[in-house]
Amino acid sequence: MILSGLEIKKKIGKEIKIEPFSESALNPNSYNLKLHNELLVYDEMYLDMKAENKTKTIVIPEEGLLLQPGKLYLGRTVEYTETQNYVPMLEGRSSIGRLGLYIHVTAGFGDLGFKGYWTLEIHCVEPIKIYPGVQICQIYYHTVEGDYENYSSGKYQNNKGIQPSLLYKEL
Repeated sequence: MILSGLEIKKKIGKEIKIEPFSESALNPNSYNLKLHNELLVYDEMYLDMKAENKTKTIVIPEEGLLLQPGKLYLGRTVEYTETQNYVPMLEGRSSIGRLGLYIHVTAGFGDLGFKGYWTLEIHCVEPIKIYPGVQICQIYYHTVEGDYENYSSGKYQNNKGIQPSLLYKEL
């Protein structure tokens, strides 16, 4: 079952933390999250799953940044979230998708007990100008049945910013 927007609002400060929280970002069954003003791009000719791939930071100016097709951009949400007793899920907004901008194509499935900022996997079909602070994606919450353990991996928990892939640590 997915929590309604009104139920999300009731859980804020208890089992759900979204900081900063704004009631205007609340939807019937989700909450819109904003794009931070920084992106990471990989600074390699090719990516290697078994290596720590180098990245560089790009700042999105207030007047916007033109993204190019065929390039992976890693962004993050402005909002910090914490979730207890629910599975947080992240999806791009339909208005964003209709512009050919894909947000969080994979790994939108959060873990119970996740605490941190959401890293967004961003790519576009056509060149598109993006802006910092735009409501770019939405978070929603599933209930859980059965016993569970909270997320405890040190890989992405309590992150402070954009997280490139840390798969190499597993391999």
